[in-house]
Amino acid sequence: MRTYLAHVELANPITTAAGCAASGAELSQFFELARLGAVVTRSITMAPRAGRPTPRMAETPSGLLNGVGLQGPGVEAFLERELPRLVDRGARAVVSIAGGSVAEYTALARRLSDAPGVAAVEVNLSCPNVEDLGRVFARDPAASAEVVSSVRATLRYDLPVVAKLAPDVADIVAVARSCVDGGADALAMINTPLGMSIDVDTMRPALAAGTGGLSGPAIRPLAVRCLWQVHAALPGVPIVGMGGVASGRDALEMILAGACVVAVGTALFHDPYACLRILRELEELLKERGFERLADAVGLAHRPPGAGPRHRTDLEETSL
Repeated sequence: MRTYLAHVELANPITTAAGCAASGAELSQFFELARLGAVVTRSITMAPRAGRPTPRMAETPSGLLNGVGLQGPGVEAFLERELPRLVDRGARAVVSIAGGSVAEYTALARRLSDAPGVAAVEVNLSCPNVEDLGRVFARDPAASAEVVSSVRATLRYDLPVVAKLAPDVADIVAVARSCVDGGADALAMINTPLGMSIDVDTMRPALAAGTGGLSGPAIRPLAVRCLWQVHAALPGVPIVGMGGVASGRDALEMILAGACVVAVGTALFHDPYACLRILRELEELLKERGFERLADAVGLAHRPPGAGPRHRTDLEETSL
């Protein structure tokens, strides 16, 4: 079940999704965080943020809308309190960062570069660029690449940079390619697409912010499509798949589409053991299908029917 996020080895492919387990403290009362492949923190900002007004969440059929607004204590408090707790519990910490400008992302990368216990940095590109009329970085290949390039140039060379992509774009492959060209070591997809719900009793939007990010099973087909397209175009780039994963079968679907790591998010809100259950189910499914290694299943759906997994020995024989 071992896998790799760029050159960083993970004991298994299941992680939390940013924003769905804060920085791990809540989950640690249920199980040892070291049992996960990694814990992905909520998106950290330079300054503390109170987030958006309530109500911030609303249930929809097969999904959840949220408009939390990147609530958090800021990077200094994170480094002083939250990151050390993760390290003490033996967890691999993937730190998500968010900013309103290239300079802010760069400053966050600088603060994290020498922080002990950081395994990788996930760049949340679904943030409005205050220097470009509030246009979201993730929707512009050039803007995304500029952020990634700046973070990569600032961060310590051995820390992988993971660019997190949004599905609300005309061409997600173009954005993915720009991020990789800008120095991203891996990609994470998908972030929540924008949605909205109106309460017909109050006749007002269900969220105080009006719109919010949609997560849960409703978006899984969208996530699989994005994974499929990006892995087909960039087969050598590690991908973290997420979006509506609630079972081992969901995780396997993303792996077959091209993900080597799978993040669990919304399922944690009603089942704090979801990550461990999904990991167990995934391992059983792989065994039932005759896989000896998780890596042999990654992207397998792209191969012709009946081709089966391609093992290292096959590649060696082909090269001869």
